[in-house]
Amino acid sequence: MTQIDWPALRAAARAAMERAYAPYSGFPVGAAALTDDGRVVTGCNVENASYGLGLCAECGLVSALYGGAAGAARAARPRLVAVVVVDRHGAALMPCGRCRQVLWEHGGPGMLLETVRGVRSMAEVLPDAFGAGDLTDRA
Repeated sequence: MTQIDWPALRAAARAAMERAYAPYSGFPVGAAALTDDGRVVTGCNVENASYGLGLCAECGLVSALYGGAAGAARAARPRLVAVVVVDRHGAALMPCGRCRQVLWEHGGPGMLLETVRGVRSMAEVLPDAFGAGDLTDRA
């Protein structure tokens, strides 16, 4: 397993936060992740005048996992290994429920997340998660 450089991930998340588009809330958020193939992908929140259409930083991060230049040389199905989400001060933020589900889908129960209480696995921050296995088990 790749060594996780948490300070470097926080720095990457903070750099992504600097690119956020948050004119309505004034609350920029950045996210950074280490992937199973050793890449670092990032995302930032992008708001919309129709508030419900805003995109969280974690969603941007998952899009970067698959698309763009960072995704060009990726594995067939990349996985998130470790994720950091930060506010404008670089302090850890806990992803909302929707984003926890998105991260679960692309990192699974063992993915590590830096939280306000320290590093936790996704199994800890989203217990009893609903996943792809639930769909096939009930088909």
